[in-house]
Amino acid sequence: MSHLSDAVGPVTRDDASAILLQRLEGGVMLVGAVLLYAWLGQSWLVFALLFLAPDLAMLAYLRSTALGTLAYNLVHTYVAPAVLALLGLVIGPVAFGLAAIWVAHIGIDRLLGYGLKHRSGFHQTHLGPIGKGRHRGQAT
Repeated sequence: MSHLSDAVGPVTRDDASAILLQRLEGGVMLVGAVLLYAWLGQSWLVFALLFLAPDLAMLAYLRSTALGTLAYNLVHTYVAPAVLALLGLVIGPVAFGLAAIWVAHIGIDRLLGYGLKHRSGFHQTHLGPIGKGRHRGQAT
């Protein structure tokens, strides 16, 4: 099965509404994380340098699709930055800043439609196909 729709059926209007809500949620998380980071008063250079750091997990795809999917999904959920933020209570405000950067990254990914990956391939996500996966099977 090369298409997510082949695996789970066609996308319905309800699916589209749920996907839109998740994308809007990502936008809210992005804005909230950026505002929190600004309030913390930490370095915007650090923000810029680390903003794409979670995407380094994609390097695991060089080993295997299964490992790449696992690694990517682990760093693209809100669980890990939430734990980091909780550790901020012990570690200090740097952890809050790092968590805010991480949440902002996940938020923009969701807003743009980049969801958690499926084992069927990098281009298949819980928010629908992306990139080349969006165009597979379409007449050219």
